[in-house]
Amino acid sequence: MGIWLNQSSIDGFILLGIFSHSQADFALFSVVMVVFTVALCGNVLLVCLIYMDPRLRTPMYFFLSQLSLMDLLLVCDIVPKMAFNFLSGRKFISFVGCAIQIGFFVSLVGSEGLLLGLMAYDRYVAISHPLHYPILMSQKVCLQIAGSSWTFGIIDGMIQMVGAISLPYCGPRNVDHFFCEIPALLKLACVDTSIFDSLLFACCIFMLLLPFSIIVASYARILGAVLHMHSAHARKKALATCSSHLTAVSLFYGAAMFIYLRPRHYRAPSHDKVVSLFYTVLTPMLNPLIYSLRNREVMGALKKGLDHCRVGNWH
Repeated sequence: MGIWLNQSSIDGFILLGIFSHSQADFALFSVVMVVFTVALCGNVLLVCLIYMDPRLRTPMYFFLSQLSLMDLLLVCDIVPKMAFNFLSGRKFISFVGCAIQIGFFVSLVGSEGLLLGLMAYDRYVAISHPLHYPILMSQKVCLQIAGSSWTFGIIDGMIQMVGAISLPYCGPRNVDHFFCEIPALLKLACVDTSIFDSLLFACCIFMLLLPFSIIVASYARILGAVLHMHSAHARKKALATCSSHLTAVSLFYGAAMFIYLRPRHYRAPSHDKVVSLFYTVLTPMLNPLIYSLRNREVMGALKKGLDHCRVGNWH
């Protein structure tokens, strides 16, 4: 095993990518880079607005800033290397680079999954127990929620990274993907990976299905509370507050579960690459748009910031 591991460490891997160098794929690559740029700018802007505007210093926006930070790190972990390989034609990633990419990717996806689940609990408390909300979602509790999301995500990332790099790899080192995603990498292993597959599945159960269960339970209680509201305006406001979070949840969990919770014999590299592109690039772009364009407070903070910029430039 040590011989194989050392050989892999020296050679690294070849990422086959998702695009060829045809004219159509150049156009698709350009679209991906535009989406990446929008994701980068959108998440940076949202984090800055939340931390600069006093009106946005509430638990919901604090969690949203953490979500944007995770999305920002996620796109920066995947897209720059993919773009460099495509434009340079090298397609190579070192063994250490692959390990780092796996660690960051799994940590961030796991952290985001947990955070989305705990954000559903925040919405449940806000709607079902509004009088107790300042106590139940105090600053200390919010920090503990965010901290636990990051901590469990990082632990998950370290477990899966160590497991993946400990496997012996032999034969062709061509990874049929545009980044080092574990299911694609396992196909190159020289040994039976059923134990690692079981570990991967167990981690996914904890990091995906557990928070998803919290979301389902929270929104079932939210729906019950909304239906008992006497004011139509209050019902509309409550549903509007939750709709953004539900949209983000659907995008993230739909793609992640498609990749990690399907039986192995149902997986196809072409499908996996497209879906991975969806939740590593498209979802991080859509999250800030979903939460900002449908949110009066965020749009108000943006308008206020733009007004300050115009006044500063005028003077």
